[in-house]
Amino acid sequence: MAQKERGEREERDNEFVDRLVHINRVAKVVKGGRRFGFAALVVVGDQKGRVGFGHGKAREVPEAVRKATESAKRGMIYVPLRSGRTLHHDLEGRHGAGRVLLRSASAGTGIIAGGPMRAIFEALGMQDVVAKSLGSSNPYNMVRATFDALKHQMHPRDIAAQRGIKYSTLQARRRHLVDVEG
Repeated sequence: MAQKERGEREERDNEFVDRLVHINRVAKVVKGGRRFGFAALVVVGDQKGRVGFGHGKAREVPEAVRKATESAKRGMIYVPLRSGRTLHHDLEGRHGAGRVLLRSASAGTGIIAGGPMRAIFEALGMQDVVAKSLGSSNPYNMVRATFDALKHQMHPRDIAAQRGIKYSTLQARRRHLVDVEG
């Protein structure tokens, strides 16, 4: 029985992609000298619209990464993607002094983003996005600001329901705007 459960757990773990964003070595000064520890920041996603980040601390790097990965899997969020490749609308996220701008992009653009944000988009399964980090370059703040923005991503169906109009009407307006601009 335990063997079967372990096998199922391994299969579930294989569906996730994890990216190590940052490792920080920290030191605690004690009477005999310094004790070193490690803090890891990991992003985990299924490349189908679910993503999470986690933070783990331990004396050894692998243990810190394992803890961070478990934490990331527990705190995953779902992000609706347009055509499974980009955002539905432009977003802005903030955390502390970190501020990020996320813009949807046309097919073939790729992921234009720096460091920690790129890891999030790859784990999310996003293929086309333009992102800019403003303010803090601290990886923790950038990741949290990006997640703040992604949490505010809304599917057009939800927007239509909020406005009290039909989804098809909203899509028709979007197509009209694209035709006028293009």
